[in-house]
Amino acid sequence: MSWNKPPIEQFWSAVETYLRIAYGEARVPGAAQKRIETLRATGNGDLYASPVFARDDPQSPKRLSLRLGNPSYPHMKMVVEAKPGGNGYLFRVDTHDRHCRPAPESREYRLFCELTENNLKVAEAIEAAWTRDHLPTFKEFLREDLAARTAAHQSH
Repeated sequence: MSWNKPPIEQFWSAVETYLRIAYGEARVPGAAQKRIETLRATGNGDLYASPVFARDDPQSPKRLSLRLGNPSYPHMKMVVEAKPGGNGYLFRVDTHDRHCRPAPESREYRLFCELTENNLKVAEAIEAAWTRDHLPTFKEFLREDLAARTAAHQSH
């Protein structure tokens, strides 16, 4: 299934907002800068075909992830994905820190919890800014879907 990806201007607006909130006054690290430079060099026509994106499916991706990180965690990603149902697209932040967790009794547990809490705060701030900028997010999609279902239920 093919899906409409964001207009290039929206994509770059989302990237700029992500970087501004995730890094603030801190310098964006070289690896993230290189990914951005590679995307800028591809030109608008081939942007979403760039190998800089991680894909959920190499042949027919419905999710493109761009590793941009934050000052304390380099693995956080900006995600562009097909809207459920395939009609449109959404922006989302993947904190990429839920796939493993140290045992509660380990020395690393407290620090890991602090890291995941910080990542969540950064992700929520980025997504809130995208919503304010009228960029479609997964949370906004869920709100709209719930409102539509509630209205449909009430009309029956």
